[in-house]
Amino acid sequence: MSISIRCIPPTSCLPPVRSIRGATDEQIRNALCNLRQLYCPLRRLSVSLHSRKDAKAVISQVLQPTDSGYASQDDDEDDETSEVEDTNATLRADTFERDFAVRWLTALIARAEELSFDPDLVDEAAFILASFSDIEDEGPDQALTRDFCFPSLFHSSASTKIEVRLNDAPLSTTDHTDVGLQSWGASIILSDMMCASPGRFGLEKLDPGCTIVELGAGTGLVSLTLAKMLQQSYITDATLVATDYHPAVLQNLDRNIRTNFPSNDTAPVKAMMLDWSAPVLAPPLDKPASMVVAADVIYAPEHATWLRDCAGLLLGGDCHFWLIVTVRTVGKFEGIADTVETAFSAADCPKKNGKTLQILEKEVLEKRKGIGRGDETAYNLYKIGWRE
Repeated sequence: MSISIRCIPPTSCLPPVRSIRGATDEQIRNALCNLRQLYCPLRRLSVSLHSRKDAKAVISQVLQPTDSGYASQDDDEDDETSEVEDTNATLRADTFERDFAVRWLTALIARAEELSFDPDLVDEAAFILASFSDIEDEGPDQALTRDFCFPSLFHSSASTKIEVRLNDAPLSTTDHTDVGLQSWGASIILSDMMCASPGRFGLEKLDPGCTIVELGAGTGLVSLTLAKMLQQSYITDATLVATDYHPAVLQNLDRNIRTNFPSNDTAPVKAMMLDWSAPVLAPPLDKPASMVVAADVIYAPEHATWLRDCAGLLLGGDCHFWLIVTVRTVGKFEGIADTVETAFSAADCPKKNGKTLQILEKEVLEKRKGIGRGDETAYNLYKIGWRE
């Protein structure tokens, strides 16, 4: 997303550290807003679930480059360079201003316990400080390895751990449809929920030899999490098909499968290309799926309709499609989440055996601190299935 606000140099807008105790929440909030606008477009924070203890811990968390979203900029927008953006770019590259901002943020976080500011302001400061990680020294083409660990009670009286290692590949500077190269907040939250509450998602009722399909799998976090969960149960011969459309995404997805299941001949997850707008259900997609999942895959109004129709072709009877959609209230994707309910209330919804594919349940999930991008405000979790 391009910057449209002229930022103020940190040396001119930040309250002096020596008198920061006397600053108001509003003053701190305005200062942080300016810093975020200036520096955070460069990087976004990636925090492993269950690992963040407090705001100070964020400094040592792994970071990853900012995602742009599916078609986040039109081609003509890519060519536009405004005077404001040029000014901000110059300011962002000023090492003196950058170092000043880093020292100020570090001082604010270090004194968090003795200050009476809104805790969210300290979290915001930590988020911005993370954007100055040494990861920038590794260059824009540097891929990142991310480790996830989800507590799970699947077929066990004691909690076990589901561990997944992912490669988040660098995004293209010219192709804005390759966001599946990186892991998004919705996939992390859905994976965590499935591990924590497998019964809610019907995982404990799956039959041996079942097929699970992920649409828009991206890095494959959800599919890989499910595969490792099933390996710990009696369902050892399930087929998990992680589908996506973008060639680079599929290449990275295959790499992640090999990382988590080095013996590729027996890997329970298979990466496959699938175009929602014109799906070709080649084996094993030709068999009815016992479950279909998708996380943060809708970035245009037509995506919801394509996704709905594709899920209708895949989903078996009395089975469910779990869809988690990221709600964004600002920017290019504002209101896109609403297209899901519009699509599933349309007269042309898929039908099978006298039943119609419908939204059965909806839950609004709050954004979790340290998970996802700054433009994510909430998540809609849908349970979708066949209803008369």
